[in-house]
Amino acid sequence: MSQTTLFPDTVPLKRRTINVASVPHRSLFRYPGGKTWLVPWVRRWLNSLTEKPEVFIEPFAGGGIIGLTAAFEQLARHVILVELDEDIASVWKTILSNQANWLVRRILGFEFTPDTVRAVIKKTPSSLREQAFQTILRNRVCHGGIMAPGSGLIKKGENGKGLRSRWYPETLAKRIQAIHKIRERITFICADGLEVTENYLDIKTTAFFFDPPYTAGGKRAGTRLYKYFAIDHRRLFNLAAQVQGDFIMTYDIAPEAAAMAYDHGFEVEEVPMTNTRHAYMTELLIGRNLSWACF
Repeated sequence: MSQTTLFPDTVPLKRRTINVASVPHRSLFRYPGGKTWLVPWVRRWLNSLTEKPEVFIEPFAGGGIIGLTAAFEQLARHVILVELDEDIASVWKTILSNQANWLVRRILGFEFTPDTVRAVIKKTPSSLREQAFQTILRNRVCHGGIMAPGSGLIKKGENGKGLRSRWYPETLAKRIQAIHKIRERITFICADGLEVTENYLDIKTTAFFFDPPYTAGGKRAGTRLYKYFAIDHRRLFNLAAQVQGDFIMTYDIAPEAAAMAYDHGFEVEEVPMTNTRHAYMTELLIGRNLSWACF
């Protein structure tokens, strides 16, 4: 088992950070904890496996960029996205259903003003597709894309554009249409990711990507970002140890997460990334064998 230093200032990292602009942006969602920067690592991991996974599962899907990458690039034969948040679930269910075209028309035809935005956000949706539209709009107009209770709306925004600065209807429409086109490759489940994981532990042709809310060791980032932030981290590691296929897992730099990884005989590497403000940071990449994780 190889171990790296837990903190980035003790041993300088020799790997380059990923230019996220070079990675296809397929998700509809904006997330402070989004994993676009991890896409090249996941490609390398899945391509390093002896056989292409029959099923790729993302138990804490959120915006689902990793699962979408696996589906679009056919890195696995089928992808299962799992998310407990009912609002996010409404988006996935709508895109993968015959209501996708309605959602595209709703986005393209929306008259965007501060008043119309607030009216949609305050309204109780009358259908799943209306809930999906409301969720996409909230994600685009809330500060940092955060939709957890208490999140506020964008004020100055990108280049001083204010509330409209992250509203790109044509781009959103194209992404919805692209995902809908490959819907046969994707299954979405609104459920507890750990419970779904238990159903696939014994299947050797399954690969998992675990990206849980970052709340291990009392970390508060996950509590601010997600509605369902509570998770039994010890249970997650115990389940990962039982996976008969393969998996990788990401965590922030937390001694508790590293300790649980080492306790289960997993390997740990520090992965360079840049956050939404382009600040250099690192996260933990955890797996059974990370020999492929060298750039």
